[in-house]
Amino acid sequence: MTKDVVLDHVSIRFGSYTAVDNAHLSIQGGEFFSFLGPSGCGKTTLLRCISGFVQPTEGRVLIGGQDMRNVGPNKRPTALIFQNLALFPLLSVAENIAFPLEVRGVSRKNRRRRADELLEMIALPGTGDKKVHELSGGQRQRVAIARALAADPDILLLDEPLSALDLKLRQHMRTELRAIQQRVGLTFIYITHDQGEALTMSDRVAVMNAGVIEQVGDPKTIYNRPRTPFVASFVGETNRIPGEVVSQHGTTVTLSTPVGPLAGQSGGGRDHAPGAACQLFIRPEQLVVAGDGASPNRFAADCTAEEFEGSVQTLHLKAAGLPLRLCRMNAGNVAVAGPGAGALTLSFDPEAAIVLPYGTEADAAA
Repeated sequence: MTKDVVLDHVSIRFGSYTAVDNAHLSIQGGEFFSFLGPSGCGKTTLLRCISGFVQPTEGRVLIGGQDMRNVGPNKRPTALIFQNLALFPLLSVAENIAFPLEVRGVSRKNRRRRADELLEMIALPGTGDKKVHELSGGQRQRVAIARALAADPDILLLDEPLSALDLKLRQHMRTELRAIQQRVGLTFIYITHDQGEALTMSDRVAVMNAGVIEQVGDPKTIYNRPRTPFVASFVGETNRIPGEVVSQHGTTVTLSTPVGPLAGQSGGGRDHAPGAACQLFIRPEQLVVAGDGASPNRFAADCTAEEFEGSVQTLHLKAAGLPLRLCRMNAGNVAVAGPGAGALTLSFDPEAAIVLPYGTEADAAA
């Protein structure tokens, strides 16, 4: 049975620099778990700590309940796939896959048998005698996974393995990786800065910023119910509307904003005192053009630009000087009026908006 991984208040420092600050979470056996965050946030350092290449300054890493302190990488039940894959160009595909077994002294016949089994599993049967350079980028990616699985690890660690692939191949490999993980039933721990990868493949995601785990949850919760301004601004696109708290009833918070009174849900279940400065976060796809009659959170905005991407139309708006975006799927009907067509009345469901106190937000270029 695949093993759980526990990060027990792990901190990692290099001199005066703190790369990871008090990371505390449990990754369940058989889970596809992703660490998501911008470059330099500490996610790769945590992966190297789990694999044994870095020791924690404070805290413990436990695998299957066993403390891994002073247990070397070659003694841990893990296999690590690097960004550059590190396949051997002079060896055949089968020899690449079987290399961990050769190191263990497994016979040539049994090595080849296991390599052929793994090639079947990754949907590359009959390619064992090819050289690595004869394969496509996605096929090489699958060979790297098969080589890691040849060592029979309990946990597979993947450090941004799709970063060198083009967009369409990355999207295809998301599906492939998830399917492989579900077939073999191992724990996958995945490092990425790509939100699409994390949200598409993962059972749960940990969002990191500056060495701190800001939120852990399933993809829908991370996207729809961010607990911090960083998570709200890093995961997906969002609109920010500043305001001042007027009242809070249960989890519903009403703000006074430059575009009028607006209501949303309190992020993280916080209590907000009247007069507190906050921001309301609303996704572009949650904004709608309001029709006649009563609808919640109504306000006026002018369209300043339009972007048509085929399946999606994005309107760039200004409301009381605030830049906003509205996205909607192209259903083949008449588009919303574009720039210069006059003011639009917008609306959104209070259940779709999150109210959070001010705090660190993601760099727009991250």
